Amino acid sequence: QVQLVESGGGLVQPGGSLRLSCAGSASIFSSYRMGWYRQTPGKQRELVARISGGGLSIYADSVKGRFTISRDNAKNMVYLQMNSLKPEDTAVYYCNRYPSLEEFWGQGTQVTVSS
Repeated sequence: QVQLVESGGGLVQPGGSLRLSCAGSASIFSSYRMGWYRQTPGKQRELVARISGGGLSIYADSVKGRFTISRDNAKNMVYLQMNSLKPEDTAVYYCNRYPSLEEFWGQGTQVTVSS
């Protein structure tokens, strides 16, 4: 089963930073748009940021100015740099294509922002 593998989550204090990484096969990345999503218990998964094959990025209003999505096409990697983290950023973070495909969801990485 083809999946994406997220890493880099953890516990951080409000105002802190984390960098998430997403690794997968070339068949998933290629020149496709990729996105970072997050989900909290009882809520639907939401798109946080997305990036085109050429590097153009779009962000949810809630993270604009704080998060930066990037990609390394040669390494089949997508990253999410998260700065000025807030407690409401606490969630499990996933990467996937944009629009997402069910078969590509991985385990996600937990981000907890708490003092």
